[in-house]
Amino acid sequence: MVEPQLTTSSEDSKHAVSHKEDIGKETAHEAAERGHIATDNYGNSLVQFDPAAEARLRWKIDLYIVPTVALLYLFCFIDRANIGNAKLAGLEKDLYLKGYDYNKVLSIFYVSYILFEIPSNMTCKWIGPGWFIPAISLGFGICSLGTAFVHNIEAICGVRFLLGAFEAGMMPGIAYYLSRWYRRGELAFRLSLYIVMSPLAGAFGGLLASGILKLDHFGGLHKWRMIFAIEGIITCALSVLAFFTLTDRPATAKWLTPEEKDLAIARVKSERVATTEVLDKMDLKKSLKGIMSPVTLATAFIFLLNNITVQGLAFFAPTIVQTIYPKDKVISQQLHTVPPYIVGAFFTLLFPYLAWKFDRRNIFITIGTPMTMAGYIMFLASTNAKVRYGATFLIAGGAFAYGPLCNAQVSANVVSDTAQASAIATNVMLGNIGGLISTWSFLPFDKPNYHIGNGLNLATSSTILILSILLSMWMKWNNNARDQKDIDAELAGKSQHEIQELDWRHPGFRWKP
Repeated sequence: MVEPQLTTSSEDSKHAVSHKEDIGKETAHEAAERGHIATDNYGNSLVQFDPAAEARLRWKIDLYIVPTVALLYLFCFIDRANIGNAKLAGLEKDLYLKGYDYNKVLSIFYVSYILFEIPSNMTCKWIGPGWFIPAISLGFGICSLGTAFVHNIEAICGVRFLLGAFEAGMMPGIAYYLSRWYRRGELAFRLSLYIVMSPLAGAFGGLLASGILKLDHFGGLHKWRMIFAIEGIITCALSVLAFFTLTDRPATAKWLTPEEKDLAIARVKSERVATTEVLDKMDLKKSLKGIMSPVTLATAFIFLLNNITVQGLAFFAPTIVQTIYPKDKVISQQLHTVPPYIVGAFFTLLFPYLAWKFDRRNIFITIGTPMTMAGYIMFLASTNAKVRYGATFLIAGGAFAYGPLCNAQVSANVVSDTAQASAIATNVMLGNIGGLISTWSFLPFDKPNYHIGNGLNLATSSTILILSILLSMWMKWNNNARDQKDIDAELAGKSQHEIQELDWRHPGFRWKP
């Protein structure tokens, strides 16, 4: 077995500092190079990294990578959810939508969103996130702009279908992109730094829509059409900028030194058992391993149930607020949707931050669920406006953190880059089936108290609580079973390629809760 090469941060002299740094660079370079395995058969890293050097690198990556993807995702969510604000501003009346027409318009978005989820993330891996993410952002920006010019249900369904096709690759694409840069334990919090934009989009989207509606006109456009046009133009501008600012992977980062590039690659590689290269070639077997992982499927189902709540809140929060404060003006109703999203944003950062510090994700999925349950119990038990408005704060606080937690969970529990891409895409795809269900959870005949929608969401959050506990128990049980295996005997006679294709079936792999 290869002996571990260590770097330390404790030096007794100036000469020792220089010598230790040279060793650190050399071992990181070897670990980063193609063909070198960075772990033993038991999944233990063969390289020890200087924590101070890692901290400096991590901060540098945070500054260069996260702001761009966070801004793009902010407007991705705004362009998806602004239809709720437009509805309050007269969209239904102007397009002659009746009965369940609004629900149909919401649903068509999710049809393409679900269909294109896995193909989009595989394309993202093939083309490279540095080009793919700005390209699809430009696509859905144009779709949002086009919505300003629709005049009937057929036209708005067409642009919403295209919007879903372009946006399908956004959440999984960014999650996969960040997995190229960060360790397993670091990923949940970094995912939260862009996924927090979904509750902030609810807050900012309400403020922005309120501001836009104060305008008399925008060109020849009026009322709700101005919302789509102005927000679409902003998205397009940010997308063009991203073509020049989004670095595809550590190896091509001009803002990293050669030593930092080696360290960035080596530390990600050091957590992947039997891996010889971080960015492997497309491989069907590895893709299927990512999709069929028990943790991927269980977590994706949890995300499906959660998305019924999150997407339902995004699309129907303005409508719910309207039923609570029916006598308020439209702009006041828009502004009432903002505070619950601020609370949601806080917990979207808090839970993944704790997940990073403890390197645990599933426990925070379990902890957040009772808040959501309490919120829907309040909705069902009371018709008091203040109680029901208070319930939206609990729901947002408990539900929005699942995006980073679930994506980080599936990413942490497969090995190869290809499996990560397919696992994240599967998680988001199933999650968006929940989004499709959400479009039919709050129906016109059920207003103003929406007993069916609130009852459905109480049932889904209760199911999440049970499933997350069972998943933690299963992971612990299966890890104990893996501990009893003779790893060397199980790998005997297999080639390096065959060992790598095992992915999470590798006997040295352990589930990370």
